[in-house]
Amino acid sequence: MGLLAALIGMTAAAQTEPSAPAAADPPPAAASPAAASPAVASPAVPLPTFAELQARGARIGEIRISAREIFDLDDPRENKLLFRWANALHINTRAGVIANALLFSTGQPVSAALIEETERVLRNTRYLHEVTIRPIAVHPDNTVDVEVLTRDAWTLDPGISFSRSGGASSSGIALREYNLLGTGVGISLGRKKTVDRSSNELEIVNDRAFGGWTSIAYSHAANSDGSRNSLSVAQPFYALDAPWSAGLSWVDDDRIDSIYRAGVIESQYRHHLRSAELFGGLSTGRVDGWVRRTSIGLARQQDLYALEPGLPAPAQLPADETLVAPFVRLQLLEDDFRTLVNRNQVQRPETFAFGLDATLQIGRASTALGSTRNAWLYSGSLSRAFDFGNERLLVASSALRGQYADGSIRRQQVGLRLQLYLPQGPHWLFYASATGDRLTHPGPTDELLLGGDSGLRGYPMRYQSGHRRALFTFEERAYSNIYLWQLFRLGGAVFVDVGRAWGGDATNQIQPGWLSNAGIGLRIFSVRAAFSNVLHLDIAVPNDPDVGVKKLQFNIKTKASF
Repeated sequence: MGLLAALIGMTAAAQTEPSAPAAADPPPAAASPAAASPAVASPAVPLPTFAELQARGARIGEIRISAREIFDLDDPRENKLLFRWANALHINTRAGVIANALLFSTGQPVSAALIEETERVLRNTRYLHEVTIRPIAVHPDNTVDVEVLTRDAWTLDPGISFSRSGGASSSGIALREYNLLGTGVGISLGRKKTVDRSSNELEIVNDRAFGGWTSIAYSHAANSDGSRNSLSVAQPFYALDAPWSAGLSWVDDDRIDSIYRAGVIESQYRHHLRSAELFGGLSTGRVDGWVRRTSIGLARQQDLYALEPGLPAPAQLPADETLVAPFVRLQLLEDDFRTLVNRNQVQRPETFAFGLDATLQIGRASTALGSTRNAWLYSGSLSRAFDFGNERLLVASSALRGQYADGSIRRQQVGLRLQLYLPQGPHWLFYASATGDRLTHPGPTDELLLGGDSGLRGYPMRYQSGHRRALFTFEERAYSNIYLWQLFRLGGAVFVDVGRAWGGDATNQIQPGWLSNAGIGLRIFSVRAAFSNVLHLDIAVPNDPDVGVKKLQFNIKTKASF
């Protein structure tokens, strides 16, 4: 199970923290005499905030990078033999990797917003689990020295994985390193088995190639039913003020796809997907709190379908299709981000976008470019969070994609999701979500699935299917102060799920109506590791199940959040 499992299994007991500030990052502190000019500030005088320094017109002086080890050996709770071994075996993130990710530099005017954005960028990396940026000295010439404090996560994952949801199991064995030699490079080699296929996989990712923001990712999978290869090279809009982006991507995926009815495979067919995209974009950065980005590019997608000997055939195969389309992509983004605690994590800062984030892409496929038909291709997304006071929060998001050809809409999917967070004190929160999707003029094999693997936790995976889908979830969440072995945060939930998928030829004829379940779950947050962020252990009871559905469903699954 690897070193992390040894840490868990050999450490003696759990510890419960007293009530403390919820954020995991250390609080700002006065500069030490060695770090600050003696004539400027004494340890008893608190330093001004970045907002106050910005109002003064201060400029950034020296920038110090403090990349700390996984465990703080100055803390008696963490100064244990196994934790010392972990620090000794782990290679810390190189200071240069962190420095290259900073959005500010020496000599620039202090910008509180830019420093907060830098913290968000660094927290999004898998190999860092704590990030704090703070002033440490203010000098008479109105410059401020800044310290960037980070704490590494354990990034080597040698072990066995297992998950179970909707009555189906997945397993794997792999060797993954998310921060190779402290460079930020990720590499993975392993084998996994899911309900759809078994795979031998290799993946290499570098989000800081060439010492900048260029991202390179390559993956290869030799599967039991085919193969998948992908490659991407991109310079993204890595920050709100990033002036340009460009990139290319390529995917070749040959696999067996299945059509389900009542959670059982009804038919199967071979699907060979080839896609490629080349794009470039420009932005004026932040202007009056808004960011506008425009990108143009060329996309090609080819879908080939065939019957597979020995497998049950669908009633109708989709027609082979090739679409080659120049496109324009527009994004409008509002600079309004806020940090909260105890929403989708336990005792860790979480960033929510309270500003509008809207993206629209329109392309034109043409037979003159090699397409099988002339068609308009469109996609878009919209999201925003709303504050109702007292830290009550509503997050709304929607997505749209489809085609317009021969005077009609085809293969269009529209989705909407609402998430409500109602805190009930520091350790309790009521959560509710509503999700709806709809297909318009879908292809012969297009369907929306619902079951234990997609939110309806008391039923088998892919139990219902159709052209419309709705799912409602209600949870009473608990966030504890327990810090188990200084490795795991604990939470829990009591939940009710209500949902339905209907319409189309593959509708579940045994139970076509609304389904519901209730249950209870434990959440284990791995705060020191770059992998397995949240382990879900759920017990769910379906309401009025048919004879083919177990009356008690056990789900074990790793997810990114609560």
